[in-house]
Amino acid sequence: SVAVEVRAPSAHLPPCVAPQVFMPGRGQKPWGRVSVGVRCGEQQRRVRYMQARVTVTGRYWVSAGELPAGTPIRAGMLRAEQGDLSRLPANAVLERDRIVGQEAARPLPAGTVIQSHQLRKPALVERRQAVTLVAGGEGFRISREGHALDDGALGGRVRVRLSNREVVTAQVTGPGRARVMF
Repeated sequence: SVAVEVRAPSAHLPPCVAPQVFMPGRGQKPWGRVSVGVRCGEQQRRVRYMQARVTVTGRYWVSAGELPAGTPIRAGMLRAEQGDLSRLPANAVLERDRIVGQEAARPLPAGTVIQSHQLRKPALVERRQAVTLVAGGEGFRISREGHALDDGALGGRVRVRLSNREVVTAQVTGPGRARVMF
């Protein structure tokens, strides 16, 4: 639900004929304390700016219990809460599907509002792990073994050392697998 409270201007202004409301500036959040522009008059030549408070009440997710760093997050580890979304941290994740399957990047106490920087994709390739590298193009495919020099999540880049000590950078495609990009 959305509620808007407009603050009356401190100066006495003439009546506004045919008001047209707009959100000034780019990148202004659509909730919380905002400035609202109002164009007045038949040709909307006069512009006024007013302060408003937009309250958006909705559902967000918090940790149901303590989550140690590195814990893969499952749906049962989250609890839905209802409240004013404008009062949440800027990076709060509002969709449960964007949280489930991720790992806690740091310890999260019970009741913590889940934020994007507190999550990371689980590693599919770990440092020192044997990795199958695949390179291919139209009509050919080559695979080779190597050892990862970095941890990497799906789609992430890792360095892989081959048996001849050469190091290549590859994109993680699955558990213990990576693709060399040309």
